[in-house]
Amino acid sequence: MLRIAVPNKGSLSEPAAAMLHEAGYRQRKDRRELVLIDADNQVEFFYLRPRDIAVYVGSGRLDIGVTGRDLLLDSGARAEEIMRLGFAASTLRYATRPGTVTEVGEFGGLTVATSFAGVVARHLADHGVEASVVHLDGAVETAIQLGVAEVIADVVETGTTLRNAGLEIIGAPILESEAVVIRRPGDTSQETKVQQFLRRLQGVLVARRYVMMDYDISAELVDKAVALTPGLESPTVSPLHDKGWVAVRSMVPVEDAQRIMDELYDLGARAILTTGIHAARL
Repeated sequence: MLRIAVPNKGSLSEPAAAMLHEAGYRQRKDRRELVLIDADNQVEFFYLRPRDIAVYVGSGRLDIGVTGRDLLLDSGARAEEIMRLGFAASTLRYATRPGTVTEVGEFGGLTVATSFAGVVARHLADHGVEASVVHLDGAVETAIQLGVAEVIADVVETGTTLRNAGLEIIGAPILESEAVVIRRPGDTSQETKVQQFLRRLQGVLVARRYVMMDYDISAELVDKAVALTPGLESPTVSPLHDKGWVAVRSMVPVEDAQRIMDELYDLGARAILTTGIHAARL
């Protein structure tokens, strides 16, 4: 069986389970369940702490895993990113009290508190900065107030938590992160099953980004209509019983669907419908 590590909690857990379910895999119903066998798909899921997943995959104990790019890089494990999953986006940034330091080059001799000590230490080294790095498991924003550090490096989504703590973000982002699929470099022992797994996830990503659009249009306007809905390869155009009219079917990006429907209607198309896509293979 293909052995896959999945986050058991945190911001990665539920979106990962939802994506795997959409890809046709069984998922646990009880959060206390640590191992689940999906015999129909020849897959065994192991529910682990997100921070530990890269270690298990990098050691070769598990074939692939779903984790965050930040956790992968911070672990130092011998594992590599092989697919982006498009959820759990975040940014690792420096922050401090206003009016103190303003850029990384000024951190020399200071202490930086973070939950991502590995990433931060490498980032400081890359910038030639000698600073102490203190590892904290959580509530990093309080480190300055409590005198543990002068600067923190923390995951930022909106920045509200840092502002509420009286801190301001400084410098460029350290790291842009999101959920990713990882594997051990050079491991091809389960290549066929890994590629099938990746195709399924890619199918979910496509299904989330597109809708199927159907509409009727006068045959003399079909070229203009098709220019609005070119599809991935080309749209399907079928003659209707009413001569002079055709039915068109095409995939369109979900974020553009309403605008395209308006433009098609103005062009003369009617019976314009959109349908969600549950799975895809391209």
